[in-house]
Amino acid sequence: MPEIHITLPDGSTRAIDDGATGNDLAAAIGPGLAKAALVVEINGVPADLAAPLHDGDKVRIITDRDADALHHLRHSTAHVLAQAVLELWPGATFAGGPAIEDGFYYDFDLPESGTFSDADLDRIDARMREVIAADQPFERFELELPEARELMAAHPYKRQFMDLAASGGDAEGEVAGGSTISFYRNTDTFVDMCLGPHVPSTGRLGHFKLMRVAGAYFRGSEKYPMLQRIYGTAWANKKDLAAHLHRLEEAVKRDHRRLAAELDLVSWPEVLGPGLAVWHPKGALVRKLMEDYSRTRHETGGYEFVYSPHIARSTLWETSGHLGFYADSMYPPMEMDGATYYPKPMNCPFHLTIFKSQQRSYRELPLRLFELGAVYRYELSGAVHGLLRSRGFTQDDSHIFCTREQVPGEIASLLDFVLDVLRAFGFDEFQAKLSTKPREKFVGDDEYWELATDSLRAALETAGLDYVIDDGGGAFYGPKIDVDVRDAIGRSWQLSTIQLDYNMPDRFDLEYIAADGTRTRPVMIHRALFGSVERFFGVLLEHYAGAFPTWMAPVQVRILPVAEAHADHAASLVAQLKALRFRADLAGSDESLGNRIRKAKAEKLPYVLVVGDDDVAHATVGVNARGNQVERDVPFETFIQRLTDEVAPHRLG
Repeated sequence: MPEIHITLPDGSTRAIDDGATGNDLAAAIGPGLAKAALVVEINGVPADLAAPLHDGDKVRIITDRDADALHHLRHSTAHVLAQAVLELWPGATFAGGPAIEDGFYYDFDLPESGTFSDADLDRIDARMREVIAADQPFERFELELPEARELMAAHPYKRQFMDLAASGGDAEGEVAGGSTISFYRNTDTFVDMCLGPHVPSTGRLGHFKLMRVAGAYFRGSEKYPMLQRIYGTAWANKKDLAAHLHRLEEAVKRDHRRLAAELDLVSWPEVLGPGLAVWHPKGALVRKLMEDYSRTRHETGGYEFVYSPHIARSTLWETSGHLGFYADSMYPPMEMDGATYYPKPMNCPFHLTIFKSQQRSYRELPLRLFELGAVYRYELSGAVHGLLRSRGFTQDDSHIFCTREQVPGEIASLLDFVLDVLRAFGFDEFQAKLSTKPREKFVGDDEYWELATDSLRAALETAGLDYVIDDGGGAFYGPKIDVDVRDAIGRSWQLSTIQLDYNMPDRFDLEYIAADGTRTRPVMIHRALFGSVERFFGVLLEHYAGAFPTWMAPVQVRILPVAEAHADHAASLVAQLKALRFRADLAGSDESLGNRIRKAKAEKLPYVLVVGDDDVAHATVGVNARGNQVERDVPFETFIQRLTDEVAPHRLG
C-alpha cells in the first residue's frame, strides 16, 4: 500500500499508509495513546480522529492531558445535554451550544413556552449519564443546504444558523459558511448540526455537572425570542471537577457584594439605579488607602497630576472618535445653551487638550499625565455586577506623550511599574494579552497599527512576560497589552492596560518641536493600572475574602479590656497606636469577652489585643493575630515594632 509521511510535534517524521486517519496514527504510535486520544490536530486545525491524513501534514494527537482537550470535552458534553433535553421534552427545539470558559451551555425553546426548574437539572443529568454509559459514537456526515434544511425542519433556530452561514453572516460557530452543512449523529434519533470536532464517543465523557438555568435571547438580541439556557461545567477527570466545584464554593463565600454588606463597606441603594454604589466609612477608608498609595507611587514615578470635568461638548467626542465608535456605551446627551453635552466615558480626550494647550518641545517629553477620573458608561442592567461592572467608576488613568524613539523605553518602564504596584497589593502571578487591530471599527492606517503592535510585542518579549494574542481585540484607536492576575483561588482577572496610540494625536493635531526644529507628531500611551478603582477594590475584596492585609485594613488593631477596671489602660494603648498613625479602636466591657472576640473575628480584623490585670501591671498584651494562635504576655512595645515592620513597606509618605 502506498505510504505518506507526516510530521509529529517533536519534529520527527513518520511513514503511514495512505488513507490513514488520526485513529490509525494513534494506534501505530502505541495502545496507550490510542486509548487516550480524543481529537487530532492537523496543520494546527483540530479534527475528528476519523479524519484522513495527507502527505506532509503536521499532526498532533490530543489527549485529556492536553489543555486543548477541555474545549472538545465540553463541546461534546453540550451535545449530550441537547440529546437528553430533546428526549425528555418531546417537541422541544434547540439553538446554540458552545464550549465556554470552565464549561458549556445549550439554549432551548420548550413547548408551550415552558421553563426548566432546578429540579429538572437532576432529570437531565440522569439521562445524560445514561447516554454516556451507552458509549454512543459521534458520527460526522455532511449534507447540501436543501437537504440540511429538511433534516432540521423541526428546529427553526438551526435553520436560521444555516441561512446566516449561507449568506455570509455570523452563524456564531454553529456552522461554516457555504452550501454544505456538517452534522453529528449519536443515534438514529438524535442529530445535531455542528462544525466539530468531537471526541470519539460519549463514553469518553462523564466528569461534568449541570450548574444552573438562565434566560437568554437568541443570538443575544432582544429582537429575538427568549430561550432557556442550561449551563454546565465539564473536566478531564474527577479530581479537576471537584477542584473546580470547590473554587465555585469559595467564590460564593468571597462574593464582594456579600462581603461588602457583611463588613459594612459599600452598598447599592435601589434609589440610585443599577451599577451605582455608595461607599460607607470603612470601605471609603480602604479606597482612600489604595488611592493614596497610587498617588504617591505616581508622584515619585515622574507623573504630573491633572483633573478634568465630568461632561464635555459633543465636538470633543466627535474629534476623539467616541461618538462614531463608542456611542452605544455612552450615556444619552444633554442639551444646554445651544450645545450638546455627554457624560465622559473616558478621560483621554481631556488629556489631549492639556497637551495641546501650549507649544511643546521635545525637551518636555515624555510628558506623563495622571488622573483619578470618574467616568460613566452605559451597561445593560443585566450586565451590571456590583463593583466589577459598574455604570459609574473611577479610572486611574495615565497618558504618556513621547517621541517614537522613546516608545520602547516607556513601554518597558510602564510594564515594570504596573507589575511592581500589583505585587504591592498582593498579586504575584501574571499573564499578559496582546490585543491587535479590530476587524471592523478602527481608525488609522495599517502602517500605524503594525508599528504600534510591534512596539508592544517587543516590550513584552523584553520584559520576559508570558503573553497570548487576542486577534482583533484592540480598541478602535490602538492595540493594547492587558495584564491579568491570578487570585487566591486561581481565578484570572484582567486589571491593567497599556495601549499604544498613534491615532488620537493625529485626530487632535498634536505637535511638539523636535530637536531639528520641525513640528512632529507625538505618540500617546494610554495606561490604566487598577483599571478602575471600584473594580480593583472588588477584586481585592474577593482575593482576600474580606481579610485585607494589615496595611489596608480599615481597623488594624482592636483592644479589649477584660473588665471595666482595665478600660482606662486599654484606652491609653489605643491613643498610643493612633499617635503612631495606626488605625485602632476600643471595644468596652459591656459584653462578654468571648462575644467581643467573636465580633472582631467576624470583622476580619488583623489584630485583637486583650488587656487584663497582669497586662496592666507589666505593660503587656494578649495578641490574637488573625489566623494564628493566641500569644500571652507580649510586651506592648514588641507588638508595636511588629506592627510597624509589617506596615512600613506600604507607608510611602
